[in-house]
Amino acid sequence: MKLRTLLLGAAAGTVMAGAAMAERGSDGTVNIIYWQAPSILNPYLSGGTKDQDASAIVIEPLARYDENGDIVAYLAESVPTLANGGVSEDLKSITWKLQEGLLWSDGTPVTSADVKFTADYCMNPDGGCAQLSQFDGVTSVETPDDLTIVVTFKDAKPNPYGPFVGANTPIIQMAQFKDCVGAQASSCTEQNFGPIGTGPFVVTEFKPNDVIQFDMNPNYRDPNKPAFSRVNFKGGGDATGAGRAVMETGEFDHGWNLQLAPDVLAKMEAGGKGKVVVGFGPLVERLEMNMTNPSPDLPPETRATVAEPHPFLTEPKIREALSLAIDRSLLVEIGYGQAGKVTCDIVPSPPNYAAGNDYCMTQDIAGANALLDEAGAVDTDGDGIREFNGTPLVIKYQTSTNAVRQDFQALIKQWWSEIGVETNLANYSASVFFGGDPGSPDTFQKFYSDVEMYANTFNGTDPQQYLAAYRCGNEPKPSSQWQGENINRFCDPTYDALIDELARTGDIAKRGEIAIKMNNMLTKDSYTIVPLVHRGRVSAIATTLGGYKMNVWDTEMWNIADWYRTDGS
Repeated sequence: MKLRTLLLGAAAGTVMAGAAMAERGSDGTVNIIYWQAPSILNPYLSGGTKDQDASAIVIEPLARYDENGDIVAYLAESVPTLANGGVSEDLKSITWKLQEGLLWSDGTPVTSADVKFTADYCMNPDGGCAQLSQFDGVTSVETPDDLTIVVTFKDAKPNPYGPFVGANTPIIQMAQFKDCVGAQASSCTEQNFGPIGTGPFVVTEFKPNDVIQFDMNPNYRDPNKPAFSRVNFKGGGDATGAGRAVMETGEFDHGWNLQLAPDVLAKMEAGGKGKVVVGFGPLVERLEMNMTNPSPDLPPETRATVAEPHPFLTEPKIREALSLAIDRSLLVEIGYGQAGKVTCDIVPSPPNYAAGNDYCMTQDIAGANALLDEAGAVDTDGDGIREFNGTPLVIKYQTSTNAVRQDFQALIKQWWSEIGVETNLANYSASVFFGGDPGSPDTFQKFYSDVEMYANTFNGTDPQQYLAAYRCGNEPKPSSQWQGENINRFCDPTYDALIDELARTGDIAKRGEIAIKMNNMLTKDSYTIVPLVHRGRVSAIATTLGGYKMNVWDTEMWNIADWYRTDGS
């Protein structure tokens, strides 16, 4: 939904899509497999999609995005707009109303105090909230009564749907988390592994990086849902195993993120037990260039900030040469087929915000070598490896363990060797790499390497909060329990000024212009982010699973209350 349209009055009511075809709880167990296993059920302490998706089965926001990218009310009675008075004329506040009679799964009432607490929990400076950019510009959250929440912003906020909208910012129960604020947040294992929620299911067993069991929520607001009485959520393994488990053996009903070669998917689908589902949103596989020195000889705080710049990746021509050496068309061909497109942007959609750059479309090894020559990166000792200011161009390149990503790593290592760069490859279990364990050295947040590769996206159809992640000071660091969204430690005051300008700009066309400038600053102007592939979201569902709707704008678990069992015909 266009932001202007939403603000001017296309208010959505409570979501009622896809009514279940069976009585409440009569369809038994639905089996879900995520080969990137969830490690926590609190999205405020993890930037990983796997954790946000699993959490969404239990805890919910005031509103979320449907399969078309439109905002629909969940815990709220409706979506606030200018037309219905929910958004103030000066665009500095938004007023939400909770549905009456909402209960937590433990039977206690859901009130506005829980919503305010959620905001305070995330905005606590010592809490290391992974979703802090969603609250960018918020000055207060007030509760005039038990059902009303007023969010006030410092400046006019043309897009006020950051806090409490989408899977990133669900409401958590104040009574359960009241002793888990600030520095205590990450130590509250019981709460983080078993949140009390309002969703259709409750957690009955959680084994991090392994399996989660959910039972039907007896206090769910719709007395006719869910059709399934239990969810078996299996984590771990690999994408190949997950695909086979749905489409060949039929052991599972839903398999997420099947990052597999197109011919592999086709063979699996021929098994007849399931089918591939693809949707294109703004998901981009990219390389992040570390702007800080990841040397293990430095203390953690230094490795987390630009106080100690990277010895050679801070040279723009080196980063540009690394990008120029990559054949993205080949990566798409071997990795994704029709489920991938070459992209030079980190915001490839929706159209209003897409730059449509083509500077990276063609591989140019000769051009990359020329750039390195210009930068003064030369091979002085004849070992085939260039040096820059005395430092050899030796890169540690890390990612998660996955067949497609390891294929990408091997190809990119070869291309970089052709320009005098030595590459050491590392891959880690996705459950660890995308986990939020502050004690692990192998998480993508810590970024203890020179280059890392993963995919990232944003909720909804507006990239404001997504682009705001790269604000100076928003980097993961020890003092934030290694939470934060500015993964590569990019910092530019000019960029920060654009974040603020975007936040106060209402005109849709101008918002697009600003977002494109920001996209370009991160990519073609600086090469701190090197986009590779605009990926379609690929999952598999059983032929007997009804009610499922692929959603590239929110979590795939967004309408699990509507899923049901069919006869497969």
